[in-house]
Amino acid sequence: MGVIFYFSESGDRVKQRHYQAWQVINTAQGKGGSGGRIEALQELNEDGTPLVGVDVSSAFLQGVHLEHARLLRADLSAADLRGSNFSFADFDFADLSSANFRGSTLRNASFSNADIKNADLFGSNLSGANLNQADLTSADLRAANLSGVQWKEIRSIKSANIAGVKAAPEGFVGWALKNGAVEKANDNE
Repeated sequence: MGVIFYFSESGDRVKQRHYQAWQVINTAQGKGGSGGRIEALQELNEDGTPLVGVDVSSAFLQGVHLEHARLLRADLSAADLRGSNFSFADFDFADLSSANFRGSTLRNASFSNADIKNADLFGSNLSGANLNQADLTSADLRAANLSGVQWKEIRSIKSANIAGVKAAPEGFVGWALKNGAVEKANDNE
């Protein structure tokens, strides 16, 4: 009899777990540090829960794993996301301004219409990413892997640093420099 109750209540347990995860995320909103958000976000994502519109601006989320995450219209501005994995994530219309993605994996992620101004993408893997209509103004793309990126409809790349980009598609570097990008090997130039 107890087994039947256990399984019949499993849907309620999942709902309760999700409710608690969202509570952790929302309670920590606007605060620095992790505040349990890494675990909460990963748990929701592993359960296939969309993270559409989530606000984790200014959060410390180093090393978070959100592969295939649906982060449309999310606010990750000024978040510390160094060394994270966002492979196949959907950042369409998201605010990623001033976010630190240094050394992160962003393979095949979609950044369509995303605000990526002043973001730190140094050494990140953006291979296969969709950058159509993204605003990369003043982004740091040094040493980033750009293999196979969709770039021909980037909205702005003005003042973005493209020094040492790896595997850039044919024509990208010339186009970027013509449209205001710079090549500075270090910050002192």
